[in-house]
Amino acid sequence: LSGAGDDAPATTTTTQSAGKQGRYRRDKPWDIDGTDRWRIEPFTKEDNPGGVVEESSFAVLFPKYKEKYLRETWPSITKALKEHGVACELNLVEGSMTVLTTRKTYDPYIIIKARDLIKLLSRSVPAPQALKVLEDDTNCDVIKIGGMVRNKERFVKRRQRLIGPNGSTLKAIEMLTGCYILVQGNTVSVMGGYKGLKTARKIIEDAMKNTHPIYHIKELMIKRELEKDPELASQSWDRFLPKFKKKNVQTKKPKKIGKKDRAVFPPAPTMSKVDLQIESGEYFLSKDAKERKAAYDKLQKQKNNSSANQKRREEAFIAPKEETKESKKSSTKAKDEALDDVTASLKAKSKAKKEEDKRAKTKASSFVMGGGDAADDVAEKKSKKRDRGEKKESKAKKSKKDRSDDD
Repeated sequence: LSGAGDDAPATTTTTQSAGKQGRYRRDKPWDIDGTDRWRIEPFTKEDNPGGVVEESSFAVLFPKYKEKYLRETWPSITKALKEHGVACELNLVEGSMTVLTTRKTYDPYIIIKARDLIKLLSRSVPAPQALKVLEDDTNCDVIKIGGMVRNKERFVKRRQRLIGPNGSTLKAIEMLTGCYILVQGNTVSVMGGYKGLKTARKIIEDAMKNTHPIYHIKELMIKRELEKDPELASQSWDRFLPKFKKKNVQTKKPKKIGKKDRAVFPPAPTMSKVDLQIESGEYFLSKDAKERKAAYDKLQKQKNNSSANQKRREEAFIAPKEETKESKKSSTKAKDEALDDVTASLKAKSKAKKEEDKRAKTKASSFVMGGGDAADDVAEKKSKKRDRGEKKESKAKKSKKDRSDDD
């Protein structure tokens, strides 16, 4: 924490706080409201004229494909570190970069910054960008994302989601956090202030945990607008921030493998050939009896096989069953019978109606003198003629049917 700034008031008042420990407590420089607690005080040669006592060094390995680029940019890196009194070595045989303090080193923390520099260079950060980490207000964070997702395909998809189409998502995160972000292999290198590093780390870790970066980007954009309003500085921003609901994606439930019912007693041992012979009594037979039994069994087996083969041969000579199809004659007979039934029912109905008409006529003619008997005679004659004609028609139909059956 830094001390009081130039803008701090000259006089401070002592506060008499209750309690045994805080009875004579005085205000500290960081208790003043005007102090910027995050400001890093500059460290010059006058602050440490004697330099460092012990030599400190750090070494970092780099991949072979970075060898050519490091050889080209190493003079500029050496020059930048020399200004801070730090020496550096590039070992191409071992593939390592080393930084170490010298007698001219006055800032004890610069060796940590130099270590971060070579770490960023090994993670493919361009040299001009990596050299910015030597500044006091710039820090770095290398986030390892390789072990966060087990499935390789899922890991690649989520890493690409962090970058976005044509790097648009990564650019938006850089603008909102004020950090430089580089996604390389299984790591993400971030450079910037402490506040931006903390926000960027949260976004990257959530992206690998299947939370889309767009949600964080929306939240950061709203916060940036709210920061401009001084009235909202002392208020809670929860009512302005979006609340996203998690969608429950149905996952395959693992199959529950139930416990097998185990018997209390172990299973009985399988019977050997000798045990089976003892059980059947064959074991106690003489040698001749055993031979006779074996010959008899062989003969029976041959008979069974020969009979089965004979049956299989005879099956080829058995005629297949013919499918019984109804002949045209039988179908025509059935149709004619149905028609006869319909005509008979219609005739019966017509007869019944005629009889009713006759009765009605007789009732009316009985009131007329001499008209009743004559009318009855005429009606009877007509009915007899009709009956004869119907009988002739039925006989003719029957004769036709018999001829068709004979054909």
